[in-house]
Amino acid sequence: MNNYKEDLTGITTFIFDYDGVLTNGVVLITNTGDQLRTGHVKDGYALQLAVKNGYRVVIISGGYSESMRHRCNALNLTDVFLGVVNKVSVFDEYITTHGIKPEEVLYMGDDIPDYQVMQKVGMPVCPADAAVEIKNISRYISHFNGGEGCVRDVIEQVMKVQGKWMNGNAFHW
Repeated sequence: MNNYKEDLTGITTFIFDYDGVLTNGVVLITNTGDQLRTGHVKDGYALQLAVKNGYRVVIISGGYSESMRHRCNALNLTDVFLGVVNKVSVFDEYITTHGIKPEEVLYMGDDIPDYQVMQKVGMPVCPADAAVEIKNISRYISHFNGGEGCVRDVIEQVMKVQGKWMNGNAFHW
């Protein structure tokens, strides 16, 4: 994990898993079958700020619920892939379509379904409470757990290295 910050200078695209990264991984099921998740406002702020600063922000998740879609829409995230069975094929198609090099991508995942994609990107990272297998292939392990600020942590680090953090856009929604 040494010297990972040097490689943050070329990041143009953030890709995040949802459950266990943007949430703490707990899904509450109501008696009507709705699935409820919690997210962190600091993660949400950083996501919308990254979009405002021209980064591509992508969600690739095996999970699906209307509340997930609603949260992504509220954060102005347009590249959202929910209910994904094969994350590698979605990733490959996305970077090909948008002309993105794998080394320009920071991918944050927390569990086995993220493993293969994380092996393909330039900057695989994970929350503090990720599965051991994911920690073993991550270049950076956030000090924050999933759903508790890990997304903000990595976005802030990239933007600071690139001189885009607290540059004026941070103060205007």
